[in-house]
Amino acid sequence: MTIRTRKLIGTALMIVLVLGWALFFMGLAQGRVAQAHAFWQFLYYVIAGLGWVIPAALLIKWMSRPD
Repeated sequence: MTIRTRKLIGTALMIVLVLGWALFFMGLAQGRVAQAHAFWQFLYYVIAGLGWVIPAALLIKWMSRPD
């Protein structure tokens, strides 16, 4: 697979990842996190806000791999 094809597929997957991640954790926060203590809310939002970085980094690493 050429790098150009990997970048096209990776870009589409990145959009799906970010949108899916945001919608999932937003829905989860509406149900359970809203009633939690402020410390747990803070911890949840830090983890949910930064958690997508690891899968995105792996995807970018795959996208930029040489042919």
